[in-house]
Amino acid sequence: MDSDEKKVSLTCQARGNPAPTYRWLRNGTEIDTESDYRYSVIEGSIIINNPSETKDSGQYQCFTTNMFGSILSREATLQFAYLGNFSGRTRSAVSVREGQGVVLMCSPPLHSPEIIYSWVFNEFPSFVAEDSRRFISQETGNLYISKVQPSDVGSYICLVKNTVTNARVLSPPTPLTLRTDGVMGEYEPKIEVHFPYTVTAAKGSTVKMECFALGNPVPTISWRKVNGPNPSKARLRKSQAVLEIPNVQLEDAGTYECKAENSRGRNVFRGQLQVYSMLLLLLIILIKTFFIIFRITVLPDGSLRILNSTKSDEGRYVCRGENVFGSAEIVASVFVKEPTKIDLSPKRTELTVGESIVLSCKAIHDPTLDVMFHWILNGQPIDFEKEGGHFESIRAQASSADLMIRNILLMHAGRYGCRVQTTADSISDEAELLVRGPPGPPGIVIVEEITETTATLSWTPGADNHSPITSYNLQARSPFSLGWQTVKTVPENISGDMESAMAVELNPWVEYEFRVVATNKIGTGDPSAPSRVIRTKEAVPKTAPANVSGRSGRRHELVIAWEFQNGESFGYIVAFRPNGTRGWKEKMVTSSDASKFIYRDESVPPLTPFEVKVGAYNNKGDGPFSPIVVICSAEGEPSAAPTDVQATGLSVSEILVAWRHSIEMTLLEQEPCLALWVLLSNLPTCISKHSLFFSSLPAPSQAPSNIMWIQDGSHVSLGWEPVKPLANESDVMGYKVLFRQEGDSNSQVIETQKTSAVVLLPDVGVYIIEVRAVSEGGDGMPSSQIRVPSFSGKEALGAGPQCLGRTMGVIVLSPLSYHRPDVASLSI
Repeated sequence: MDSDEKKVSLTCQARGNPAPTYRWLRNGTEIDTESDYRYSVIEGSIIINNPSETKDSGQYQCFTTNMFGSILSREATLQFAYLGNFSGRTRSAVSVREGQGVVLMCSPPLHSPEIIYSWVFNEFPSFVAEDSRRFISQETGNLYISKVQPSDVGSYICLVKNTVTNARVLSPPTPLTLRTDGVMGEYEPKIEVHFPYTVTAAKGSTVKMECFALGNPVPTISWRKVNGPNPSKARLRKSQAVLEIPNVQLEDAGTYECKAENSRGRNVFRGQLQVYSMLLLLLIILIKTFFIIFRITVLPDGSLRILNSTKSDEGRYVCRGENVFGSAEIVASVFVKEPTKIDLSPKRTELTVGESIVLSCKAIHDPTLDVMFHWILNGQPIDFEKEGGHFESIRAQASSADLMIRNILLMHAGRYGCRVQTTADSISDEAELLVRGPPGPPGIVIVEEITETTATLSWTPGADNHSPITSYNLQARSPFSLGWQTVKTVPENISGDMESAMAVELNPWVEYEFRVVATNKIGTGDPSAPSRVIRTKEAVPKTAPANVSGRSGRRHELVIAWEFQNGESFGYIVAFRPNGTRGWKEKMVTSSDASKFIYRDESVPPLTPFEVKVGAYNNKGDGPFSPIVVICSAEGEPSAAPTDVQATGLSVSEILVAWRHSIEMTLLEQEPCLALWVLLSNLPTCISKHSLFFSSLPAPSQAPSNIMWIQDGSHVSLGWEPVKPLANESDVMGYKVLFRQEGDSNSQVIETQKTSAVVLLPDVGVYIIEVRAVSEGGDGMPSSQIRVPSFSGKEALGAGPQCLGRTMGVIVLSPLSYHRPDVASLSI
């Protein structure tokens, strides 16, 4: 029924003498035209005003009677034709890898009767052409692409058309995009669309069965009848995805198999076609009638029992009781509803983490009953509001419901149940869903057979999550590493069937934690819990102290500095000699935390060059010395100040300073460590030819970035990204790490040529740390400050490192030149 009018008329005409009276039945029950104003009977025809699908659709019969008899007409079906609108909600983009299969959901609106599905690509009227790679199911309306190609990227719109009214509606667009993290490898076919396990058809009707699979390469579909040859009249449609059998007969019944196959494997689905003839239906009715006498029984207490009730049992039953004083009766109305049946598909599916699936639950029920659908996972109702958008219940039709699971996780594996409930009965069905994913974390990691540089690890494998483990990776963490780092192992490649391996090239006398990470074809899983903390055994130091250099000190002092190392019973050997001499003086520094040594000798003149080297030792022996470097003893005070100082303004931010030097040239020649540096800017062109200048580019304007730090007690390990100077800036020669206790204005300094350093926090409290680049043009911009609490510090021994920086505009003595300027341009 599809009409703009607000009434429906069903005509019934009967002849008789006397004239018959008319009554109407809907679904076997008499319509009470007196109590419902919407119904009226005029000359046998029934008129329904303001018809409603829920109240008025069904099978109608006209019942006429007079004093000579009654006649019941044949059934007339009243059906409402309509097509609702799609939900206006924006659909999420679907992102897949090239070569992967995909299903785009149509989710049609409510409709009646059947509709025809098609898909629009990008814009109307560009329709998706079906072939061996693309298929549109007329059962679900979904678009299936077995293997996605770059040309498939775009916007897809589902178009549905009502077969009665020809009305059409369009869904919101679903964008399809390609992921950039790789191409999908080849895999065996996976059947996504298949016909029901049992297909029931009346003799002479046309049967259509669908079958389509995803896979890479694109699967080919083939059909066969398991218990005999394929019917000669059978036709394959849509690149063999649809088997059509016209004018089906009893001999066409049997088991049919759909096979999807490619070079990676194959998959099959089987279902049964059942064909019924009218003769068989009539026989069944006669058998039921024959046994009716045994189904209906009056019990001794007067109750009426009806077994295996059918539609023919519907009606009004009168119970009458009589005795000598009279009689009484009561009327009971009996309504018989069709039993509800359910079909949940697919029954068993394997998916990979991140994929999506739709479980379809269809109910065959009495049309006069409303149905409700409930979804269950592993025996518990699914709470759609608490599942983070992974689950969505889609009610496209009154008698079906779909469960969409998006971006599936390992926790979503299990048995899914669909329960259909009516006011008369309840029925449920189950489907199994397996989810493949990265491995679970391995079990407890045991560390044994520890040496100076190796440790043997063993573990128990974790869950493979339906994809065999292919390899393991060993990781270690120490107080001196920035987080977890992959370690070298023996064997180099640890296969998935191994449960032990040896970590090699570890540092002696260092505390380590270990963990294990498993990998399969799907990806890399979570790491195991860390092992217990172990310490490698002692070994003779193999690495000499780094960054040996000189530091400023007092007159007659030689200050030697280096980067400290760590270890049990660890110390340093400091060797030095005046430049050009043979014998070495050696001093032992017994503290492993020490980073400098001060040698004082009253006979040492200022700025005397020394050759210096530093080595390390422990209980196992002495390690190698560092390369020899030349440093100078502390400088002396100048004997006289410069004279005839003159200043001339050059610009708003610069002045020219000139003076007469008072130091004799012979002194400079005797003191090769003495020189002068003057900061110059925009040298004037009218400078005396007797003046000699040294200019340097400005310090880098970029500050060290991405500072990472790990604290172990009072030690803080720092790391940062190197500073890259601009073309008009000085090259980076190293870095300064400045640290001070909160509330203290004086900072201690550690200098290094690396992009990492270890800071010892001597006292309990909160420390502020920053890093600067060092160049000939001075110190660069400071990094962002970090605040580090120290809970296990100790009182520092001696004075800490001193800040060596100078403010702009000050002339600094430096051992880098033999020249002596007498004019400088100072930036203000």
